[in-house]
Amino acid sequence: MARRLDGPRVVVASHNPGKVAEIAALLAPFGIEAAAASGLGLAEPAETGASFAANARIKAEAAARASGLPALADDSGLEVAALAGAPGLHSARWAGPERDFARAMARIEAELGARRDAEARFACALALCWPDGHCELFEGTVEGRLAFPPRGGRGFGYDPIFVAAGHRRTFAEMAPADKDRISHRARAFAKLAAACLAPAAEESSVGRR
Repeated sequence: MARRLDGPRVVVASHNPGKVAEIAALLAPFGIEAAAASGLGLAEPAETGASFAANARIKAEAAARASGLPALADDSGLEVAALAGAPGLHSARWAGPERDFARAMARIEAELGARRDAEARFACALALCWPDGHCELFEGTVEGRLAFPPRGGRGFGYDPIFVAAGHRRTFAEMAPADKDRISHRARAFAKLAAACLAPAAEESSVGRR
């Protein structure tokens, strides 16, 4: 059985403001405060894992040890079928140290050449780790296609070129609440909530009856 998260505060092991904001919004309905790793002055560990799950665990374990609090880390990326799954684990690296995702999206467009409606998916792994070393891992994906030129000013990363299956708007054109209903991160978080958060929420609701 998965360990339940009882504390009111979790460190979000990310220095990406957009990602921290999304995770904080997902945690808020459970009464859990999200503290960004950057705000606590925590260093970013080297992401040397061979999978999204491995990298998420590396980040969450490091943040939990350094802060003494439970830590939640996300590792996610865009996988383009026509590019053999690239950029995949290297999604952030394609943006460079300046996190220039406009450049990364331009690189994808250039490597696709004449293929303008390529199949793609976002994949996400969430790791929830405690200072004692215990970790829970959850994964989610969302299928879709790429659209060029980039559209929309919301979201972050590759959101302006990703259109989820069954939708017409890119993630960057969607209101945050609409994206949160279908995104890879939301799907992984739904599994985490069911395993680690839902029982606490149910107990709280029962106590109010």
